[in-house]
Amino acid sequence: MQRAAAPAPCPGSVEKKKKIKKKKKTKKMTKVVNRLQPRADEAAAAEEAAAQQAAEEASRRARHLQALGRASGAERELEELVFGDSLSVGEDELLQRLAGPQWLKATEGKSLRDDSSDSEVENEAKGEILSKKPAWVDEDDEAEENVDMTHKYRKDFMKSDAEKVLTKKKLKRRLEEQFQRAMGGVPAWADLENRKKHKRIASDSDSHEDEDDDLLCRTGNFISNSESLPKGILKMSTCLPANQERFADGRLVTVQFHPSAQVVMTAGHDRSVSLFQTKELISTMKVNGRCTATAFTPDSSKIYSYSKEGEVFIWDVRSRKCLHKFEDEGSLEGKCIAVSKNNQYVACGSASGVVNLYTTDVCLKENHPKPVKAIMNLVTSATCVTFNPTTEILAVASREADEAVKLVHIPSYTVFSNFPVFRRKQIYLAQSMDFSPRSGFFSVANNKGKALLFRLKHYSDF
Repeated sequence: MQRAAAPAPCPGSVEKKKKIKKKKKTKKMTKVVNRLQPRADEAAAAEEAAAQQAAEEASRRARHLQALGRASGAERELEELVFGDSLSVGEDELLQRLAGPQWLKATEGKSLRDDSSDSEVENEAKGEILSKKPAWVDEDDEAEENVDMTHKYRKDFMKSDAEKVLTKKKLKRRLEEQFQRAMGGVPAWADLENRKKHKRIASDSDSHEDEDDDLLCRTGNFISNSESLPKGILKMSTCLPANQERFADGRLVTVQFHPSAQVVMTAGHDRSVSLFQTKELISTMKVNGRCTATAFTPDSSKIYSYSKEGEVFIWDVRSRKCLHKFEDEGSLEGKCIAVSKNNQYVACGSASGVVNLYTTDVCLKENHPKPVKAIMNLVTSATCVTFNPTTEILAVASREADEAVKLVHIPSYTVFSNFPVFRRKQIYLAQSMDFSPRSGFFSVANNKGKALLFRLKHYSDF
């Protein structure tokens, strides 16, 4: 059976659909144009504002240049003083000259010329002063003074019997030679070239350390008035170890400051001593007991010897006789002894950790003296005691425990609370201690081969 054919579309309906589509498209384009139109207007307004601002800037510059041209003489002088004599050129060139290196170089050159002229004036003035002749001349000053070398303090500087008399210049050279031999050469602080080089390299941030180290860069005796040391807190700072240039390979047993020169002696189990001098045997004194420690009095006229049994013998150096003997109170085994520099106190440290402090006049009279203070701040054997030169500090230590070092204030007999106080171990086992000749520094030799150095800020000198 055959199907019927589809009816043909009406020409009017097709045309109608095309018109509807075209109208929809037109509406969409209109909407897009309307949406973009404000943005275009904003861009045009921005361009117009930028052009107007540029015109105003150009007008302002023109007015500024015109005003500069009409400036009074005083104003121009002031502007030339500040900006230089470049006001006659255009503004752009003025700005370039102000910012450019040529203008800077010209200014610097002018300053240098001014400084040079000032220096010339100063040099001329100095020349006039130096050119003046002295009012009179002392003939004794011009004469070369001779020094008697046979004096007991100068005999060691004679190289032969022919040098019984030396000029002051020769004696000075001889002293310099001996000092250099003792120091192993010219010290770094005495080498002017090295010092100048070091000053150029060193930074300003090290000024406080340089201040402390300056005491180590001078020789001679220093006299300064210092108030009595207060108790409680001891102002101090940690320095580099005294043997920083060469640590010992084992534990140190001795650290000691030279009494007159700025030298620190260290000795240890590595068979080395930084500075030493041997003397021949003079005599031997027999002690009734096993001697564990000895100490000279400040005038070297007496010797205190401390026995293992806790007895202290006082000897006369000239006669080699025992002047007196006394027992250290409560001592089971003697370990260490020290006499104060003013010969006022004697400190005896025992195996119990107690350090008894006596007055010397009582020790010379009584056989069982009572200590003025029993220091009980150590929990292990007291193995080292020493006084500072002003007899204001007594240092006590034990080599049997880490950080076992105490500084005792005299005459209050109290321990300084801020030493040792560190966040980590630093002292370890103290083997020996000493103060510098004027108490400016305190050194502790430890079992690590270091001579730790501390700056005591209450004292101004080495």
